[in-house]
Amino acid sequence: MKTLQYIISALLLLALPAAAFGAMGNSVTYTIDGRTYEGYYVSPSERAPFVMLIHDWDGLTDYEVKRADMLAELGYAVFAVDLFGAGVRPTEVKDKRQHTGELYKDREKMRALMYGALDEAKRRGADTKNAVVMGYCFGGAAVLEMARSGADVKGFTTFHGGLKTPEGQDYSNARGQILVMHGSADTAITMDQFAALANELEAAGIPHEMITYGGAPHAFTVWGEDRYREDADQKSWRRFTDFLEATLKK
Repeated sequence: MKTLQYIISALLLLALPAAAFGAMGNSVTYTIDGRTYEGYYVSPSERAPFVMLIHDWDGLTDYEVKRADMLAELGYAVFAVDLFGAGVRPTEVKDKRQHTGELYKDREKMRALMYGALDEAKRRGADTKNAVVMGYCFGGAAVLEMARSGADVKGFTTFHGGLKTPEGQDYSNARGQILVMHGSADTAITMDQFAALANELEAAGIPHEMITYGGAPHAFTVWGEDRYREDADQKSWRRFTDFLEATLKK
């Protein structure tokens, strides 16, 4: 019965705009280092706790917008950021690899884009001191990059994100809690990488929780894809919303 109720609620939610819940989402154009980016900002109230959402390797699409609206319905302000640039929404695998590869090779730029987006959210009234950063796939790798940079937010969450720590980096500057949700059937990001990250976080004394979902491949939360796994999606989303409730002040 609970599963049926979850599905019905999710379908109803996705069919409605954020405005139906008292939030009004807007496309946001902003500039970092002279280049234009286009994100999505939604907030149900001026005092809402804040979530910064980082997209996967498709760039910012309707998927992230729907997730942002789902969080707004729960009472959170959300900025779904753009790390590729306005109008850059790759559809071919080679283009997705190009754009993510450029940022993987230039970690300083990746960090600058995330901090620039955080500053933009603050300018729009977001409470960036009462905040969690979350991301999917490539966005999950970016989240951990932001954690290693020492970003002053309360938590970091990845859904099927990249877990490998680049050479020369560590978690000595990390603050806040880290929540990692990973599919144990993911062949792109292996369980060896999952275990290595667990060892790193433990050695650094970083508060963390790491969960695996049996039979879930990479990108298990993406609706409509062959790799979507309903059970893992539902469980990971519930854990994430519980994490927000426990971590952020309302």
